[in-house]
Amino acid sequence: MPAFDKELDTSGLNCPMPVMKCKKMLQSLAAGQVLHLLATDIGTKSDIPALVNKTGDRIMETSEADGKIHFYIKKG
Repeated sequence: MPAFDKELDTSGLNCPMPVMKCKKMLQSLAAGQVLHLLATDIGTKSDIPALVNKTGDRIMETSEADGKIHFYIKKG
């Protein structure tokens, strides 16, 4: 698990809320900072990479554990 600067837990939220909250949080980060996003909505597996491609940020790692999807996103 990479080190991270901020954590956003969107567990229990359905599309489009995890993506909207992630986008807002990424806008508040400085370049190089890392966001740890937790989600339970299966749609985030494709929605978050699509968002990151648009924003110019980068997913460092993705994993699944205990019914949650973990994304580590580095601000571009």
